[in-house]
Amino acid sequence: MKSLSDLMTYRAVNALGVVARAMSRRQAEGFANLLGDCIYRVVGLRRELVLRNLELTFPEKSLEDIRKIARKVYRNVAFTLLDVLRFPLIKGPEEAAALVDIDNAEAIYRGTENGRKGAVLVSAHYGNWELLALTAGMLVTPMTIIVKELSNRMVDRRMNEFRTLRGNSVVYDDKALRDGLRLLGQGGVLAILADPSDPDGTYFGDFLGRRATMFHGAAFFALRAKVPLFVGMCRHGSNGKYRIEVTEVDMSDLTYSKEDIATLATRYTRVIEEYIRRWPEEWFWLHNRWKNGADLQNGV
Repeated sequence: MKSLSDLMTYRAVNALGVVARAMSRRQAEGFANLLGDCIYRVVGLRRELVLRNLELTFPEKSLEDIRKIARKVYRNVAFTLLDVLRFPLIKGPEEAAALVDIDNAEAIYRGTENGRKGAVLVSAHYGNWELLALTAGMLVTPMTIIVKELSNRMVDRRMNEFRTLRGNSVVYDDKALRDGLRLLGQGGVLAILADPSDPDGTYFGDFLGRRATMFHGAAFFALRAKVPLFVGMCRHGSNGKYRIEVTEVDMSDLTYSKEDIATLATRYTRVIEEYIRRWPEEWFWLHNRWKNGADLQNGV
């Protein structure tokens, strides 16, 4: 039954891709709004979880405002999916530049030249994180993305085909330690999403005002390899394009130690939190970020 379900899902994704690539981008956005509204209002996929997380994070907001944000969240998720399925249409730097504006891109480039070894780029499930990697890889420098293998192997393979269309490469998280350090030592850029919950519950900290597990991987790589660390966030701009903003996180006072890894992880997490609080509709609230037992013990 799982094999049949996986096959049907794979074929549905491919069919949706054919439809998405046949549309103009404006048409795709309109279709994404309809799809997002359907998932939110009719299907109700994780709707209660999204509303609950938004209410706990923004207790000062009215229920009406919370619902407006939630609706935009679903629309953004749908548009992100369609944009990924349209990746084959991005054939060169001109098409990439027509979709995104990148601020401070030269900072990453500087991190890979002039004798400095590599760079770590941290991001989150925010805006269109997949488009960030693809276009930054085309317009700035190619990078290797740490990904988690999907349970549906066919969809997983298809997603990685999209991710690596224009020069980027991927490495699964269970192989990232060895391959990531080698890449950084060779002057490459390693891209990591730092906002998922840690199923192993190894490290804890504060995320958006609530106790949650924290991934320290990006901090480990940067301090272990002695390379700069940047936060790259992709959000909707006012001109119809995405805006990618790159911030270098200060680590000049840190060394490779357990305490300093935790400190650096806190610093880049704060940058991510600032974006989520300013533009909450851009974050992937469907993820149960606070699901581990430690959160439940705190009554959350």
